[in-house]
Amino acid sequence: MRLQGKTAIVTGGANGIGKATVKKFLQQGASVVFTDIHEGTGLQTLEEMKQLSENVVFVQHDVQKEEDWSLVAATAIEKFGRIDILFNNAGIYSSKPVTDYTAEEWNRLLGINVVGVFLGMKHVVPTMVEQRSGSIINASSVAGIKGGPNLTLYGASKGAVRTMSKDLAKEVAAHQVRVNSIHPGVIQTSMGDAVASGMNATTEHIAAGIPLKRCGTPEEVADLVVFLASDESSFITGAELVIDGGQTA
Repeated sequence: MRLQGKTAIVTGGANGIGKATVKKFLQQGASVVFTDIHEGTGLQTLEEMKQLSENVVFVQHDVQKEEDWSLVAATAIEKFGRIDILFNNAGIYSSKPVTDYTAEEWNRLLGINVVGVFLGMKHVVPTMVEQRSGSIINASSVAGIKGGPNLTLYGASKGAVRTMSKDLAKEVAAHQVRVNSIHPGVIQTSMGDAVASGMNATTEHIAAGIPLKRCGTPEEVADLVVFLASDESSFITGAELVIDGGQTA
């Protein structure tokens, strides 16, 4: 029970990595407020998670909206009395030539992938500073570290998450609040399928080019998030942790 007594917020928690993380957080003793833009899927996931613990709440949530973030943070305080962990997981993937993008598409990508992360950090930091403890984990990507064709916009959004995490880590370190970013490679999720599709390949073809010869699983990423959320990582902040099977080695 590595997270016993802690309260976590997880965005994009109805599917994929987010859902796997909600499950592992509950199994490790945390209370969890998870959010998603898709209410129906979120409520379905809620019913599944209640079989593990009653200390779980779902909030329908658009990460681009500040009023939604105010509600999410207030819900965590009202239900569980504190906020110890934020996993900024919600995000979208996009891949095409830069000349094919519109300004509207750019703004939407930044709105979800960057503004959503900023707002999440903004709304949990005051509580964490007051508590003098907290762990923020921001989902970036290997695309936030290395370049790739047709990833100009997506890479920019994930690079921003990487840098924002380091900046805030230094801003709040004196208050014993930690901020780190994770950088998954190709993971077996719907987004992983989209990555393969954007490369005109199958996930099996991509796996062949990964040193470990396979794609990652949502559960493996969730294990990393649990570590960063727990006191086991108490001296880690401002770090970027890559989980990609050796792809960027």
